[in-house]
Amino acid sequence: MILVIIIVSREKTMLSNVLRSGWGVVLPGIVLTGLAFSDLSLIVWKMLIVIGLLVTSAMIWHKQLRHFVLLPSCVALISGILVIMMSLK
Repeated sequence: MILVIIIVSREKTMLSNVLRSGWGVVLPGIVLTGLAFSDLSLIVWKMLIVIGLLVTSAMIWHKQLRHFVLLPSCVALISGILVIMMSLK
């Protein structure tokens, strides 16, 4: 509830930073699509997930890098999806 009040009171600054970051999903998707064709092992993909999660948690606390937190979190998400797809084969 508090988060909703903060977003409503500061809607111009907070929502504009969030909505303009669509490239934060596209850029890691393009990079990881290129890595998917390089035939990396399952261990490397799991390490990408761990690194993405650790960098995400570190970036949340940084004042300026907080706006780019979507980049490493999408790396972790897309890597996780690729690991699931690789293990289903």
